[in-house]
Amino acid sequence: MKTMTSRASLAAALMLAAAWLASPVSAQTQPPSAPAQSTAQPAPAGPAPAAPAATTPAVPAPSASTAATPVAPTAPSAAAVSTTAKPDAKLDAKSDAAAGIAPAMKELSPWVMFMSADVIVKAVMIGLAFASLMTWTVFIAKSIELSVASSKLRSALKKVAETRSLAEAQMALGAKEGILPSFLAAALREARMSAGLSSDAGIKERAASSFSEIVRAEARRIRIGMGVLATIGSTSPFVGLFGTVWGIMNSFIGISKSQTTNLAVVAPGIAEALLATAIGLVAAIPAVIIYNHFSRETKGYLELVSRASGAAGRLLSRDLDRSHGSVHSRAAE
Repeated sequence: MKTMTSRASLAAALMLAAAWLASPVSAQTQPPSAPAQSTAQPAPAGPAPAAPAATTPAVPAPSASTAATPVAPTAPSAAAVSTTAKPDAKLDAKSDAAAGIAPAMKELSPWVMFMSADVIVKAVMIGLAFASLMTWTVFIAKSIELSVASSKLRSALKKVAETRSLAEAQMALGAKEGILPSFLAAALREARMSAGLSSDAGIKERAASSFSEIVRAEARRIRIGMGVLATIGSTSPFVGLFGTVWGIMNSFIGISKSQTTNLAVVAPGIAEALLATAIGLVAAIPAVIIYNHFSRETKGYLELVSRASGAAGRLLSRDLDRSHGSVHSRAAE
């Protein structure tokens, strides 16, 4: 009876060992508490507890040897995991690079784009900003100059409107400098230099020539700065376009170097290029508008200058007629 129970116990142990060897690696790597419980279950089936207690210690020996053998195949799985992790690492590096570019795109501002621009694009932007500064400087200076000159000339014309001679007009204006005193001085100089000549037409013609020279000089003086406005208004868009072309060219060079068409690579260069175009338009549009404004204002001022020239010519004609009239009266006496 004892031999039969010992054989049954030995057969159960052999069956457990075969099941352990046939089980997968994951089942073998489980904690040893599960087999211990499985081996403990058939133990109460035997009538004598002494025989199973003697045979059960033989079970852990094959289990230890078999548990040692399947550990080796786990190394290739770790290597496979490491090899599969390499592409993931590359993807992570690309994602990190994209993540490094994305904050720069979010922080794009005119100043950041200017600081990150190419040297040529920076030079274009600085030149256009200086041109815009010159435009507004000319606008302020010419506005003050035209307003002051027009107000002075209008007040001078009002003062000489009721005068009868060149000397009286000079006394009315005093020692002030201006375009109308220049006309009066030129008329008096011509009348003094032509004293003794009987041809009044010649005197008037020479005085008109002097008046024309004064008008041309005043027109040149009042148009100072208009050429700057015309140059800025006509060339600024093309200078900005040059900066745009240069920035886009750098963007395509960056695409070829990075070998990617990601928008994060292309966007900064395109933004810098568009900023150069925007600055060119900011410099050109006000320059054109201000130039047209000053063209109208200059025409109005030159009309006042023509009125002053006519007033001086009329006073000279009166003086000439008056002098000839006094000569004729003296001859009649």
